[in-house]
Amino acid sequence: MQQPAVQRYKAGGRAFAHIAQFHPELTALRRDLHAHPEIGFEEVYTGARVREALRACGVDEVHEGIGKTGLVGVIHGRGRGSGAMIGLRADMDALPMTEHNDFPWRSAKSGLMHGCGHDGHTAMLVGAARYLAATRQFDGTAVLIFQPGEEGLGGARVMIEDGLFERFPVQAVYAMHNWPAMRPGTVGLSDGPMMAAADRITIEITGRGGHGAHPYQTVDVVLVAAHIITAVQSIVARNVRPLDSAVVSLCAMQAGDLGAFSVLPGTATLVGTVRAFDPAVQDMVERRIKELCSAVALGFGASATVRYERIYPATINTEGEARFAGDVAASLLGAENVVRDLEPSMGAEDFSFMLQAKPGAYLRLGQGMGAGHSLLHSSRYDFNDDILPLGAALHASLVEQAMPLAGAL
Repeated sequence: MQQPAVQRYKAGGRAFAHIAQFHPELTALRRDLHAHPEIGFEEVYTGARVREALRACGVDEVHEGIGKTGLVGVIHGRGRGSGAMIGLRADMDALPMTEHNDFPWRSAKSGLMHGCGHDGHTAMLVGAARYLAATRQFDGTAVLIFQPGEEGLGGARVMIEDGLFERFPVQAVYAMHNWPAMRPGTVGLSDGPMMAAADRITIEITGRGGHGAHPYQTVDVVLVAAHIITAVQSIVARNVRPLDSAVVSLCAMQAGDLGAFSVLPGTATLVGTVRAFDPAVQDMVERRIKELCSAVALGFGASATVRYERIYPATINTEGEARFAGDVAASLLGAENVVRDLEPSMGAEDFSFMLQAKPGAYLRLGQGMGAGHSLLHSSRYDFNDDILPLGAALHASLVEQAMPLAGAL
């Protein structure tokens, strides 16, 4: 087995020192998960490996089948008088994309890849479970949530609808995501928005097809689509206040047949996404898209219908929990390595559903882009195993410091 890289950051604390001792085992688990990726709600192998690891390290309870393929591990601290309960969440699913790496642990499944680091997130939470079950230096209960289907399938929402927080009524919940743009040994967060809401747009255009040599006999949906694409770009530029943020991107178009170069099709479909932080901005953008598409199509004698779907809400940290999580990170890494006013991303994250239900915070854990780790969702991405002990220690320290055990050192 290849050993993890030499750590290029400094971290302190009892949890980090303890977890660093089994860093090679966490690395082996992470790479095994990377080699066996599974998409959302199909995380059967992943779930079995997690279940096996949790039982081996002595957690008190393992609950399966929550939100289809989700799992929850429960660990009771030495003290339970506080009645406190803290949740920690890791996502488990991979992406439907082809991997172009050549290391030994590359994906063994065609068209599937851990291109976002969820294999590392899962391994980090398993590492925290092992430490917490062995030491139990906290007063309360730790709830470890291994979530399926984060990549566009709303696994967090499905777990909540399946009774997650009724069965495990945590006072707060925390999650973290590796971030290649930040160097290893750093943590970033804010006490407000971290990730944008993600909406899906589908625009169906109907006209009248015909021969490309006689366009005057048709209602050209390709021409209509081109004007809609251009018009929609005006929404953010001319309707969203400069102090607000929004993105409208039409990302794909389907019309006609590439083999039929002289046939004008009768229908066209555009799909895209809207990103924003403020629900009022989402509402305005939805309204303007529908108005513009209808009016533009009508102007050419065509018709257009818009299906606007709210996929993920914005991921917004609660102030107190974000401040607390920043303090915990600073206790491990030093205040100079914690960015507390991190610029939010226009990407989206379904941990947002959990933050709508419970107070909590979402953190970014720096992993850097050295040694070919690359950007998220890249076909050459790989999780940086060097940060596994830090992520696990950060999880564990959130539990220990949120639920301190009287007299614990």
